[in-house]
Amino acid sequence: MNPTEALGLPRLQEGMRRLEPLLTASVVTGDPFLDEVTTHLISAGGKRLRPLLALATATAGQREASEDDLMGAVAVELVHLASLYHDDVIDEATMRRNVESVNSRFGNLVAIVAGDYLLARSAAIAASLGTEIATLLAETLGRLCQGQVTEVRSAFQVGRTRDDYLAAISGKTAALTAASCRIGALTGGLPAGEVEACTAFGHSFGMVFQIRDDILDVTATDGQLQKPAGQDLAEGIYTLPTLVALDDPDAGPDLRALLGQPLAQPEQDKARTVVMASPGIAQSVAQARAFVADAQKATAGITRPPLRAGLSRLVARLLDDLPA
Repeated sequence: MNPTEALGLPRLQEGMRRLEPLLTASVVTGDPFLDEVTTHLISAGGKRLRPLLALATATAGQREASEDDLMGAVAVELVHLASLYHDDVIDEATMRRNVESVNSRFGNLVAIVAGDYLLARSAAIAASLGTEIATLLAETLGRLCQGQVTEVRSAFQVGRTRDDYLAAISGKTAALTAASCRIGALTGGLPAGEVEACTAFGHSFGMVFQIRDDILDVTATDGQLQKPAGQDLAEGIYTLPTLVALDDPDAGPDLRALLGQPLAQPEQDKARTVVMASPGIAQSVAQARAFVADAQKATAGITRPPLRAGLSRLVARLLDDLPA
């Protein structure tokens, strides 16, 4: 899915082009080594989904993005990039965005400190945009940490509940997509009701985005994912498809016998097969559809028709590559 095309908003692509050099400039220190580390994943590209949401809600693609709009978008992307630096240390990842991960190339300590530096730069940019945005980004960072801790705490726990899963992804993913939409609405000077509508859309969008990612981790191939499939199962992160399968009277006993410990490749493949044959995929797709409906309901509070239609299209497109 090309999110910019899905939104279909004129002038949005122009804003995204202007974003790229600002994103790099925001983390350059003049120290050649640190600059190489901090720009490593920026140079590798990416969907830029969070800054795209920020610029879309700020401008609806109807006007040129202001300096505040662009810097708000930079701030949310830096938080996202920092989370990737830290996640790859936790996961002991070796690749990210088709390049060597920062921790693999430069070591865990450098990756952690560089991620902290990105957060510091994001905080400084947010502070320049005013107290409300600075407070919002700080609170969002707290929610990201809470969501990550919730997930780490439940690793290899076959008794993890669906409520625990939803709480974790609300923090680790949806909090930042909600903040992205809200920051765009704030820099765009939208009325309070529309700011709240954009925020609600962003939260539901993030929930769909993460559930989709978790379904594809089970159903897609390594090539489609551009990373090893079944990674969540191998690492003991039991997401919604697996939790549904564990509760199923037919699939549950076989799956429970496999899980609760790190998996070698044959056991990982078997666990994926069990989950795919269970109701886990269908029920997870149904849950994603419910959040799509919530997101589209939230757009009713958005007064600009092009943005309302574009956001509704964008969230619906997240379902395109899921099993029917």
